[in-house]
Amino acid sequence: MTAQSIAASAPQKNSLLKVLGPIHVWALGVGIVLVGEYMGWNFSVGKGGAYGSLIACWIIGLLYTCVAMIDSEVTSTVAAAGGQYTQAKHIVGPLMAFNVGLYLVMAYTMLEASDAIVVGDLIKTIALQYGAEVDTKPFVVLTIAVLAWLNYRGVFMTLTVNFVITAFAFIAIIVLFFAVEGVGTGGSILRHRELLTDLPYGWIGVLAALQFGMWYYLGIEGTCQAAEEVRSPGRSIPLGTMGGMITLLIAATLTWYICAGLMPWEYLGQAITPMYDAARLTGILELEVILFVGTIFAAVASANGCINDASRAWFSMSRDRYMPQWFGAVHPRYRTPYRAILFLIPIAVSFAFTGLLDQVITFSILSGLLGYTFMSFNVVRFRRMWPLGTINRGYVHPFHPIPCILLGLLCGATYFATYLGYGASLLSIMAFYILISIWFVVRRYQFVRRGDQFTMPWPRPKGY
Repeated sequence: MTAQSIAASAPQKNSLLKVLGPIHVWALGVGIVLVGEYMGWNFSVGKGGAYGSLIACWIIGLLYTCVAMIDSEVTSTVAAAGGQYTQAKHIVGPLMAFNVGLYLVMAYTMLEASDAIVVGDLIKTIALQYGAEVDTKPFVVLTIAVLAWLNYRGVFMTLTVNFVITAFAFIAIIVLFFAVEGVGTGGSILRHRELLTDLPYGWIGVLAALQFGMWYYLGIEGTCQAAEEVRSPGRSIPLGTMGGMITLLIAATLTWYICAGLMPWEYLGQAITPMYDAARLTGILELEVILFVGTIFAAVASANGCINDASRAWFSMSRDRYMPQWFGAVHPRYRTPYRAILFLIPIAVSFAFTGLLDQVITFSILSGLLGYTFMSFNVVRFRRMWPLGTINRGYVHPFHPIPCILLGLLCGATYFATYLGYGASLLSIMAFYILISIWFVVRRYQFVRRGDQFTMPWPRPKGY
């Protein structure tokens, strides 16, 4: 037998390829989130006015900076697919790991559905400008199906495409900023002095705006899902995640500045595609085309990254028998979790077909928020079980425990903000996670092999 035939006949290892670098991590994190600069964030304007939205943007920016710092340390150390799920499995235990895995799957699947809704609504808007009326559902299905096929074929190609289209979407925001400021045309067209008002609902409105302020950054923690597929986790995860967070802080502030200077807050607070609307208000056809493409690219990049992340979380849970092991298969040729990718397609499509953008966004936000709450005490437990110097860390976040304390406080404030506007949604999703936890303990826990859960080559935890 030749060497090739021996290799071909050898059993395939149930693992993913290590082919990614820092730019792919950046593309995954920013690609998922940047659509939030094109739509969704502006619902915070409807809650707290333009100034309230800006305050929420910076406060939630602090929340996500804490998330990025904590995630960079724990993920570069626990470098395996599943991200926060794998962290929970090693640091807390099976029930927490099961819940965190579901938080990830639900957050990314709902975000994917939101992205598909935006693609359909934008195409419908363009069609109406030319007197035509189109059904959005075929575009929803086509978007999700094409991106699922791309993810099925391989992670390197998927995230390389994400890097290109995410970079274009980010540059489109910069181009619009210079255009409305009048660079090269003779004068700014922004009217902040006329349009900006005091806080219309006072500070309670600012608090309520925190919920949709998360849309500026929701998903940056998805960089953790690439941990098993990066060549150097200790370098790539911190660089990609923190670089992505800096990118998003710049993009979020520019987005608010442009839109708040062109549209009254009453309209901006309920617009579906505010950045595209801003480009239309300039009256420059070239800008309108660029922002149309930028909005489509941002939504597609986000949906693409969400498919990647949700499937990795589902794959990791299945590989560990938290879900049926059948979903934990790796494609023999493309080395992707293809069954997990295919399984989540109809779930995303069904939620996208509802067309209820704010409700779908809210479910995504709440699932993400539950995951961030877990991070705030997870890192404390991690440091206590394996103090600095006992294991090799790829990155150590500074100022501990200040970031985890801030993260816990800001999560609590955002829960209250969500309750103010979407109390029924908050209670229903909490009830869902309680019921599914009971199901796991009663029916699924028996299949989990506790002895196989701990896969890291670390010493016995302190105190055990």
